[in-house]
Amino acid sequence: MSTELLIAVIITLIGASTPILIAALGELVVEKSGVLNLGVEGMMLIGAVVAFAVTFATGNHWLAILCAAIAGSASSMIFAFLTLTLSANQVATGLALTIFGTGFSALFGQAYTGKPIELFRSVFPAELATHPVWRLVFGHSPLVYFSLIMVVAVWFFLKKTRTGLILRAVGENDLSAHSIGYSVVLTRYAAVAFGGAMAGIAGSCFPLLLTPQWAERLTAGRGWIALALVVFAAWRPFRLLAGAYLFGLVMTIELYTKASGSTGFLPSEFWAALPYIATIVVLVLISLRRSGQSAAPACLGKPFMPAQ
Repeated sequence: MSTELLIAVIITLIGASTPILIAALGELVVEKSGVLNLGVEGMMLIGAVVAFAVTFATGNHWLAILCAAIAGSASSMIFAFLTLTLSANQVATGLALTIFGTGFSALFGQAYTGKPIELFRSVFPAELATHPVWRLVFGHSPLVYFSLIMVVAVWFFLKKTRTGLILRAVGENDLSAHSIGYSVVLTRYAAVAFGGAMAGIAGSCFPLLLTPQWAERLTAGRGWIALALVVFAAWRPFRLLAGAYLFGLVMTIELYTKASGSTGFLPSEFWAALPYIATIVVLVLISLRRSGQSAAPACLGKPFMPAQ
């Protein structure tokens, strides 16, 4: 394998991993607060269609990302109101949010089907990325650098800040946190809003970073992979980074196998399904863990019921 081809493969791997990593980081913060939001895929689709529409109308990628974040956060507030204020079932509400996001993006995106936009390319001068090796440093979209910065930022927030400690306390024992004066519902609202914004930004990666044309279900189930990845990484940001790039490698193998036209003795459908097969394998392995080894927040998915 030539150096240029190896560099191209690595860049493809990084691009494929970025939306999964961003969405998973948002969901990690949500779950650390004790809330399980299965609507990541729907929020990503909403973010994707909004980012595409804004880019198509204005050509401003930064504005498109901001609008995608706002759209994702706004849609997450539907989930938050139903589950945190009305105490609706979190699993059912999250699934409903995914269905809503899928339908909304399909309807809103009809006017943009097949229309192209410009990719959000590197903001560094082109001269810095002329050499193949330097392309690994300076040749990425700002979304890639954002995802790496957010890994450190989420780790620092959860481990080193007082607000992060409060959020983790709410996720581990909401009644105790409430009894010493912390607002459990407000903390969870903030976490869900952050997770929605991150899912919206992750969705914007698809039209701005990967596929500059709108198509229905553009995210192709990556939101579900992000959900599985949070559990796979045991709710730890740096493990999340490694896991996202592992899944990105699987998806890159699929892309290059199909592009080369050589699928070996396995049908092309197998390579297309490979990322999802890997997800199922990971979930099976996780389910085989002993319950005492689980790092899940103790209140994950449980409604907050303060003592009267």
